[in-house]
This record gives sequence, structure tokens and C-alpha cells, in this order.
Amino acid sequence: AAAAAGGGWRCGRCADGAALRWCISGTLCASFLGLGMGIAVLGPSFPTLAANVGKNVSDIYYIFVGRSLGYLGGSVVGGALFDCMNASLLLAFSMLGTAAGLYVIPWCNQSLLLTILMAVIGGSMGILDTGGNVLALYTWGSEAGPHLQALHFSFAAGAFLAPMVAQMDLGSSESEELAGAEKTNQSVLRSVPTASAALATPARNDHRNESFLWSYIFIGTYIVLISISFFVLFSKSGSAKDKSKASAQKDKLAKYHWPLVGLLFIFFLFYVGTEVTFGSYVYTYAVVFAEMKETEAAALNSVFWGAFAVCRGAAIFGAAYLSPATMIVMSLLCSAASSTALAFFSHFRAALWVGSAVYGASMATIFPSGIAWIEQYTVVEGKTASLFVVGAALGEMCIPVAVGYLQGRFHHVPVVMYTAFVSSMVTLLLFPAMYKLANWPQQRDSQEVSDRETRKTLLSNSRLTEDEEEEEEHVREWNDADFEVVEMNDELKNSLMDTSHRIAGDSPAVQPHLDNALGDPPVVADGSPGRQNQNGSIDWEKSE
Repeated sequence: AAAAAGGGWRCGRCADGAALRWCISGTLCASFLGLGMGIAVLGPSFPTLAANVGKNVSDIYYIFVGRSLGYLGGSVVGGALFDCMNASLLLAFSMLGTAAGLYVIPWCNQSLLLTILMAVIGGSMGILDTGGNVLALYTWGSEAGPHLQALHFSFAAGAFLAPMVAQMDLGSSESEELAGAEKTNQSVLRSVPTASAALATPARNDHRNESFLWSYIFIGTYIVLISISFFVLFSKSGSAKDKSKASAQKDKLAKYHWPLVGLLFIFFLFYVGTEVTFGSYVYTYAVVFAEMKETEAAALNSVFWGAFAVCRGAAIFGAAYLSPATMIVMSLLCSAASSTALAFFSHFRAALWVGSAVYGASMATIFPSGIAWIEQYTVVEGKTASLFVVGAALGEMCIPVAVGYLQGRFHHVPVVMYTAFVSSMVTLLLFPAMYKLANWPQQRDSQEVSDRETRKTLLSNSRLTEDEEEEEEHVREWNDADFEVVEMNDELKNSLMDTSHRIAGDSPAVQPHLDNALGDPPVVADGSPGRQNQNGSIDWEKSE
């Protein structure tokens, strides 16, 4: 009965642990949904923010820079804090910081204060982005693939819902022009707005504060509720960060951990930067180079982001059956093929539409799959994950700006398409190098083990051969000794027989003693053997 009770207690404890893991995963997905809404809501409300501070839209671009710098700083600080405090508590405070910034923004009428608020919100979001990925890895371990895909799908869903939340109150067509610019690839901010016409439009102070106020309050309240969920998880998990799993994985740290992390940093920089660049400039490319109408160009932009979101949702189920490396290779091959079609055959309308859809779908799974892939080879802690987020943020800050500058210098060159092609080739070459670096120490160790086993086998075989030779030598020596003894005994016996025959002819009385010495029993004249008595003499028997 006690054993049954103990077994039931253990089963109940396992069930509680599984339920807690699912609660953590659900809360993380809900938080990334809020993260996507908090980032993407800036696009539709951008003209109103400019009107609040008395500036034109083109004059307050620096708020994007402030948010970008805050995001970078939050990623680095969050990575360090995550390794020394409870993850749920850290994420709860970061959500509260994001909500506080969203609550204050509608009443901000100073451009400097608005920039500071954007930096604070960016920092809080950077902490959430870094901590959310690492917490998912710590919670699920090798099974984290589908949950990471769900995490980033939730972010895309939030970015998709944000313009709708804003338009419920704004009711303006201007927000649609900026909505596509603010759709993001995963949990990183957008640094360059896309609708150039909107940037040049002077902001109108049309007293719409009350209309867009509720969108910020709605998103902020949602984020507060999610932060409460993190506080509840903190109370369930304890006041100290559980480092048992991390300490148990220290032996798993790859020999070339930091070179591998550095390569993945560059990989994410190119991948995220190109994705943001394409999503930001495909509308302009369609209007200028493909000579599409604005409605067609907007539809093309929607096809890209729609395929991106659908494929990211499908990857939740695909990650349960495919390894992260397989998903990355498939995505890179599709990205290379589609970017080639876009760079060299986009003058065909069909190639432009299909290429944009395939390119969006191929970019959807790379970031979460990359994090799940590297976790198989080394320990992904807070500082490591922060480097990935920083690389992604730097890519989306630098590459769109560089493409915009080059496009302004070379008006007749489709710089965005060539950038997509070059970046696809770079990432396609980087991943095999990372895969080789991640597996090379293991291959070398296996080769060394195999060589040691081969040497041991050869040594043992040589010892066995030497032992067998020595044993055969001993057998030959013993056989030779036996043959010599046998030959000597035969010679001695023959010599004694000859001597006995000669003596018998001379003295018959001596014959019995000689026969006894030769080992044959004495025989009497009638053929019956004699018996030797205790004195050594022979008792002769006669047959009656």
C-alpha cells in the first residue's frame, strides 16, 4: 500500500510538472502576442504621435533609433540578468515596463520624452525577446522546437492584429499605408519605416488623441494581465532561479562554443536584415520597377507577409516531425531559389508573385529553428541568446538603411532584389560551415576513440600471437623430450634383452631376475607365471 501511495504521489508530481510546463509555454506565447502588438502599433499611430509633439512625420524618425538602441541594450542586460535571477520574475517586470511606456505615450507632447519612452519600451521588449527564447529552451529542452515555432508565430499574429486594433478607433486609410512597414519578422523591432509618401506628409493635429489613446491602453492592459501570469508562475516555481538543468548541461558546452555563436550571430544578422528589407521595400519596388498599381503593390506586400505567417504557423506542427537542421536546409534552399527568381526574372509578373510568396514562406522558420538547432550542440544561456537577438536587431537596423542609401544613388537598379539574392547565398554558405564546426569535435573524438580501440585490438592480438607461439614452442620442446625418452627406453630395453639372452645361455638361474628387471613377469617352464614374495624372491608355481 505504501509503495502504491508513493507511486501515485510520483505520478501526480509528474502530472503537475507537465501542466506547469504547458502553462509556461502558453504564457510565453501570450506575451509574444503582446510583444508583436506593442511593436507594430507604432506604424498606424505614427502620424498622431508626430502631431502630439508638433512635428512632421519625417522629422521624428529618431524615435525608431531610440527604440532600436533600447532594444539592443535590453537584450544584452536581459541576457545577463536571466543567468542570475528567476526567469518568470524578470519577464514579469519587463512586461510591466512595456505596459507603463504604452500607457504614457498618448500623453507625451515632447519629442525628447517620446524618444526616451521608446527606448524604455524597446529595452523591456529586448528583455522579453531574449528571456522568452531561453525560458522555452530551459522548459522543454530537446522538445523545444514546436514551442519555439509557436512562440514566434504568436509574435507574427500580434503584429498582424495591431493595425486592426488601431483602426478600430482611427478609422483612417493612412494607417494602412504604414501597417505593412511595421510587420516584423520575429521578436525584433523595425527600424526603418517604409511608406516614403507618409514620411513626407506633414502631420495634422486633428485632435485624434482620444481615438488612438484606446489602442495603446488596450494593448497595455493586455500586457499587464500577462505580467500577472508571470508573477503567478514565479510563485509556483519558487523565489530562486532553478539552475539545476543549466548546471547539468555544462558538460554539453561545445568546444568551439563562441566561434559557433559568432557564426550564428552573423547568420541572423543577414537573415533578419534581408527579411526586414524585403518586407519594407517590396511595395516600392512593385510600384517603381514593376509598374504596379498601389492596390496591386499592397497585395504583393500582403502575399509576402501572409505566406510568412501561414508558414510559421504550419512550422509548429512540422517541427514535431522534422529536425531543426532539416527545416533550416529546406528554408535556405527555398530562399535561394526564390531570391534567384526575384533577382533575375522578376520582370515576369508570375515570377514576382510566386517568388515573393515562396521567399516569405522560406524566411518564416529560420530564426526559431536556428535557436533550436544550436541548443542541440551547446548550452544556450541568457548571454548567448542575447547575442542572437542583438545580431538580428543590428541586421534590421543596418541593412535596410544601406539598401535605402544605395537605392537612392542607383535609381535604375533593383537593389532590394539583389540584396535578397546575395544574403541568401551568404546564409546558404554559412550554415554548412556552422554544421561542420558543431560536429567536427565529435567526429574527431569518435575517430580518436576508434583509433584507441583499434590499437588495443592490435595489441591484444599481438599478445595472443606471442602467447600462442610460446605455447607451441613449449609443446614442441616437450614432444622432442618425450621422443628422446622413448628412444632411450627402447634402446635400453633392447640392450638388456640382448644381454639377458646371452646370460641365459650361460646361466639359466639368472634369467628370472633379468626378466623381472625388464618388467616381464617370470614364466616357468610350463608357461605359468611366477609370483614374487615379500622378500623379492620368486615363488615358482607348477600347474597341476
